[in-house]
Amino acid sequence: MGEQVTLVTIHYIDGNPQKGGRMNPRLIGFNSEIEREFFDQFCSVDGVGVKKALRAMVRPVEDIAKAIEEQDFKGVSTLPGIGTAMSERIIAKLRRKMGKYALLVSQGLGTTTTAERNVIDDTYQILCSLGHSELEARKMLDGVLKTKRKLKDVEEMLQAVYDNSAANE
Repeated sequence: MGEQVTLVTIHYIDGNPQKGGRMNPRLIGFNSEIEREFFDQFCSVDGVGVKKALRAMVRPVEDIAKAIEEQDFKGVSTLPGIGTAMSERIIAKLRRKMGKYALLVSQGLGTTTTAERNVIDDTYQILCSLGHSELEARKMLDGVLKTKRKLKDVEEMLQAVYDNSAANE
């Protein structure tokens, strides 16, 4: 109470006018743009609409993204409204797109600023473009993020990633 809160929203119309149903406006709120982006990705899978995605979002975005990225069919199928066949479809379509969202696991979404997330995202993209797999790039960044060092730009982050990798060999 007494604090300002900012929500990122999606507005959509719910209902089926062809079956004589009423059309109802709906508003969905997210804590951040990255959560909204994940929701849009999740809804892009055939058979997953807004309602099903809302029912399934009972765990943090980071956990769901990590399960999809690691191809944890059982974990994804335990989400409400998502069965075995649907989990296979979700993983098949999204597993290569989850690295960015799974990265949120170690950084704690609520504790980083937009600038810090941009540095992490940019570094992740650079590591992937340098030939590292998405999973490898995420693990490299996780190693640096665990040190809790404040790195102000992509260059410092890359240096820390490769310093950390050399120290672990």
